[in-house]
Amino acid sequence: MQVTELSADGLKREFRVVLPAAELDAKANARLAEMKDRVRINGFRPGKVPVAHLKRLYGKSVLAEVIDQAVNEANGQIVEERGFKLAMQPKVELPQDENAVKDVIDGKADLSYTINIEVLPAITLGDFKSIALEKPVLAVTDAEVDEAVSRIADANRPYSAKTGAAETGDRVTVSFVGTLEGEPFEGGSAEDIQVVLGSNSFIPGFEDQLVGVAEGETKTVNVTFPVNYAAANLAGKNASFEVTAKSVEAPGALTVDDEFAKTLGMESLEKLKEQVKSRIAQEHNTQSRNKVKRRLLDALDGLHQFEVPPTLAQQEFDGIWNSVTAEMDGQKKTFEDEGTTEAAARDDYRKIAERRVRLGLVLAEIGDKNSIQVSDDEVTRAVVERARRFPGQEQQVWEYYRQNPQALATLRAPLFEEKVVDFLLELAKVTEKPVTREELYAEDEDVKAA
Repeated sequence: MQVTELSADGLKREFRVVLPAAELDAKANARLAEMKDRVRINGFRPGKVPVAHLKRLYGKSVLAEVIDQAVNEANGQIVEERGFKLAMQPKVELPQDENAVKDVIDGKADLSYTINIEVLPAITLGDFKSIALEKPVLAVTDAEVDEAVSRIADANRPYSAKTGAAETGDRVTVSFVGTLEGEPFEGGSAEDIQVVLGSNSFIPGFEDQLVGVAEGETKTVNVTFPVNYAAANLAGKNASFEVTAKSVEAPGALTVDDEFAKTLGMESLEKLKEQVKSRIAQEHNTQSRNKVKRRLLDALDGLHQFEVPPTLAQQEFDGIWNSVTAEMDGQKKTFEDEGTTEAAARDDYRKIAERRVRLGLVLAEIGDKNSIQVSDDEVTRAVVERARRFPGQEQQVWEYYRQNPQALATLRAPLFEEKVVDFLLELAKVTEKPVTREELYAEDEDVKAA
């Protein structure tokens, strides 16, 4: 085998490989010799078929298999001898000329091909102990718990039919048809929707105009969609709804006590509050971890600046870009609506893609250097947890992951990332900082890049 390096451009390498015809022929003859004890050919006793005869019958197909194996072995040898860590599978370019291919298959010519390799960069890990982070923390207050319990009570409040006009606090079941400039629009109609007047769960002004409506009455409700409404084609638009009240119900009295807690399956009101407090604490802790993790990733990005494999960056960018454009198409938005241009947006998202790839490589290197691994038991628990999200379909979910290694990898990857993050947070200087709820849940800048 003769290997010649044709080019070395950043993380890309190109080699020309020549596999001599004599070498390929020798391997084909060895393969044919192995076959003679297995094949059955009329006129020959088992194991007595001459190799030359086998070569006439199967030579070309065997040589094709030998070439495929030889190319794979040669590529593996190139990678191993040079100590490459591959970013992608090598790209092999075999001869395209039909005559040249025929000569190789016929054993008349050497096989000459090129192989393009994209390698991972050498990563020098930074000093993680030099990283200083602030971790926002928020204790759960009694007021938060009481407010949450109150919301649970409101959601379970009994209602009873009433006669007369609807008042704030009443629940009205309505059907409606919405129009824009006299024309119905998609998503503007619904049947038997329950609205608690004063809950502010509908478009501003919608509930207010239903105060005073009676069962069986039809009323025109005029509203303006908020300028930041999720559906861009409706944002800021004036709409009219023909609303028919199917029923009007008054809220019943509800005492938040032990008996109420028992209707929810809890032993007592105190136990209900404990559960609610635990849930809120978990939400706060999750948000706190997300914040400190994002800051950790920012610090890692600052410590490690290196060229990323172009193909990996392009694949990551393609995924981001397809998601962004699909969302914009769904909302019928343009880049101009977002105050930018497509070219500027592409540049921004390409930087985000490169950052994600770089951080992924850094986290992988940290995990490798420190023997951080995800056990099969941890993956199994993740599959079980995922299956629980689909009641009645647990077995199908389990089988899906059992039969799809790539899907299983999508569960293993975040588990690995979290374990590496835990490892780094143990080394970094993390200082807890008490914050308000507004500060804890405020959207960070550049959240897209995390």
